[in-house]
Amino acid sequence: MSEPLLSSDVPGYPCRRGKVRDVYDLGETLVIVATDRISAFDWVLPEGIPGKGVILTQLTQFWLDWLKVPHHLLSVEVNDLPPAFVQRREMLAGRTMLVRKTQVVPIECIVRSYLAGSGWKEYQRHGSVSGVQLPPGLQQSQRLDTPIFTPTTKAETGHDESLSFSTMAQRIGSELAEELRRRSLEVYCRAAEYAAQRGILIADTKLEWGIAPDGELLLIDEVLTPDSSRFWPADAYQVGSSPPSFDKQFVRDWLETISWDKNSPPPHLPIDIVTRTAQKYAEALHRLRSPASEGSV
Repeated sequence: MSEPLLSSDVPGYPCRRGKVRDVYDLGETLVIVATDRISAFDWVLPEGIPGKGVILTQLTQFWLDWLKVPHHLLSVEVNDLPPAFVQRREMLAGRTMLVRKTQVVPIECIVRSYLAGSGWKEYQRHGSVSGVQLPPGLQQSQRLDTPIFTPTTKAETGHDESLSFSTMAQRIGSELAEELRRRSLEVYCRAAEYAAQRGILIADTKLEWGIAPDGELLLIDEVLTPDSSRFWPADAYQVGSSPPSFDKQFVRDWLETISWDKNSPPPHLPIDIVTRTAQKYAEALHRLRSPASEGSV
C-alpha cells in the first residue's frame, strides 16, 4: 500500500486547506487537490487513507461527465496547470482538478431518500427533518415515499445547522432557492437510480453550487462521493438498523470503541482499519463504474 498524501505544497501559490482538500488560487481559476486526509467527529485524523483523494477525484469526474449538468470542472490533467504544478506531477496526478472560480452559494444542498444520520436524530425529536414533516412511526434507515430537500448552513467553523426551505429562501432569495432545490433533487434522483442498478443505495447526498461571473449556476466541489454521500450496499440494507457504508464507517466505529473523548487530539489508527477503509472507497468506485448487471440486486 502506497504512502498517503497528507498535504500538498506548491511554492508560489497560496493554499487554503480544508479537512480533505488543498485549494490553490490562480486568479480566475482554482486548483483543488484531494489529499488522503480523513476526518471524523470534526477532527482530521493523524493517518490518511492511501489513494482516497484519487478515488474522490475520479468519482467526481465520473459523475460530472455522466450527469452532463453545468459544472465548474475544466480539467483533471496536471499538464494543464502552471509549471510549478507540472513539476510536482507525481504528487498531484489523479487527485487534482482545475476548476472555474465561482461565488459559492452558502448553503449545503442535502437530498435524502432514507431516514439516517442527523435526519434520523431530528425525526426522533420532532417528527420532521429541516422543517419537512414526515409520517409518524418511521424507523431508522426507512426509505421515504419521495426524496426530500433538507438544506443546511455552510459553516466555516463548527457544525452546519439545518434550515427550513423558507429560511433558506429568505437568506438567498426565493428564485435561487427554488432552482437549487429543483436541480439538487434532479441530480440526486438520476444518480440514485443509476447507483441502484449497481447494488448501491444512495441514502443521501450533499451538493454544493456556485455562481460563475457570467451568472451561470454551476455544480461545484466534490459530487456524489462516499465523503459527501451515504452509500449503502443494497444487499445489506435492512430497515431498523444502520447498514454498512462505503466510506469511513470502519474509522468511526473503531473510534467509538476506544476511550477517546472527541475533545482532545485523536489517536492513531490501526493499520487494519486504514486498510479496510481504503478497500471500501475502492469498492464504491469499482461498482459505480461497472455495468449495471454487476453488483445489482
